[in-house]
Amino acid sequence: MTQVPEQARGVIALDPVACTSCMICVRECPDWCIEIDSHTEEVTEPGARRPRFVAVLDRFAIDWGLCMYCGICVEVCPFDALFWSPEHDYPASEPGGLVQETQRLADWLPSVPQR
Repeated sequence: MTQVPEQARGVIALDPVACTSCMICVRECPDWCIEIDSHTEEVTEPGARRPRFVAVLDRFAIDWGLCMYCGICVEVCPFDALFWSPEHDYPASEPGGLVQETQRLADWLPSVPQR
């Protein structure tokens, strides 16, 4: 069995805690293979003049059937929420099975070399 190099572009891993739902990756993706859903929540800080609102990630999905593995999303993410993982085994029996959701993308995070 051949060893996959650590720097191989296998799949894109997501750190959902770091993702701010800024949508930069979605806008820059040439294949439109990323979908993000979020909602806003009010955050009140003691001593603040007014509350602020933050986007909270509800869903992050990548359609591997559309992705061309260019890595633009990883490069443009200003919050370091996306990383290349050498994982590459994500079989599907139908095209809809190639859409990976937030939890599956987060499961690949431990396999990311040198974050």
